[in-house]
Amino acid sequence: MPRRKNTVGTTLDTEGAKIGEPIPKAIVDINTASVGVPRQAEDDLRTELSALRKQVDRLQQQVISAGRSAKGGAGKAVRQTGALVKHYPLSTFVLMAAVGGLLALASRQLSPPRHRGPSALRELKDFYDRVRERI
Repeated sequence: MPRRKNTVGTTLDTEGAKIGEPIPKAIVDINTASVGVPRQAEDDLRTELSALRKQVDRLQQQVISAGRSAKGGAGKAVRQTGALVKHYPLSTFVLMAAVGGLLALASRQLSPPRHRGPSALRELKDFYDRVRERI
């Protein structure tokens, strides 16, 4: 790879990056009118990769602990609900019946009627007959 020294004394790579390599920022040296990329030490890349791996490990641990706490909270809610039903079975039954009734009533009011009464069908037939007589 061709190299050129700039006025500061650092060696610059004057060729572009190969396919698949990261493209670092280039340095423009106005004293020598050259453009290049400063050589990167392998140790810097290793330490950066090590830091990224540590961050990923920490994130994995946070996700695992969040999942465990959510699971524990759900289990606690189930146990509390079970205890409530055991202590107040009649009240629980009345509450569930009321909720079921409200849901049934709401679904009935929200859904369109499935069929019209016989009077609507009769009116439609009469209208059709009147139109037919005029023609």
